[in-house]
Amino acid sequence: MTLTQDELKKAVARAALAYLVDGEIVGVGTGSTANCFIDELARIQHRIRGAVASSEASRQRLEGHGIPVFDLDKVDAIPVYVDGADEINAALQMIKGGGGALTREKIVAAVAAKFVCIADGSKLVAVLGQFPLPVEVIPMALGHVRRQLAAIGGGTPVLREGFVTDNGNLIVDVKGLSITDATALEARINQIVGVVSNGLFAQRPADVCLLATANGVQTLTAD
Repeated sequence: MTLTQDELKKAVARAALAYLVDGEIVGVGTGSTANCFIDELARIQHRIRGAVASSEASRQRLEGHGIPVFDLDKVDAIPVYVDGADEINAALQMIKGGGGALTREKIVAAVAAKFVCIADGSKLVAVLGQFPLPVEVIPMALGHVRRQLAAIGGGTPVLREGFVTDNGNLIVDVKGLSITDATALEARINQIVGVVSNGLFAQRPADVCLLATANGVQTLTAD
């Protein structure tokens, strides 16, 4: 039986529940797969103390289920962070930020002891970059950042029209990249003045990836 993409997302969201630490706070990502995880989390919310959300949209969905949401600066530790990816490679490096929450996602991931990526099989790629790389930019620096991104070469920076992040900033999506050294590119883009962060999660990749396939949920660890 062929599963739909929605069914695959629900399957991997259920599998992620096994990584929760009872009585602790869980970090929760943003996007359609993370939404499936939030819905699954609602069924066993008695097991956890609450959650830290990586976006206002996720906060609202968690609170809608009655799950307590804590501000990150009021939390000492997050044992597990669960989030999706727009692309992920064999080293569990990712491109994230299709939903525009990359900066807050990156902050929560940095605090978490373990990052569990949940994704369907279509997100696993040999080389990152087919999905446009989001870069969060302070508005007054937009022109400068676009010129600097173009100068890096290999990609075309395009403003995400009509979109403002939860932090009040803009998103530039860099299209047409082929990213062979994700760690170096992540650092290089972050050094551009006016860049808040970019959607490469290479310096802090996932610790485990739960990949939903037609043959069930596969557990991947970094090569």
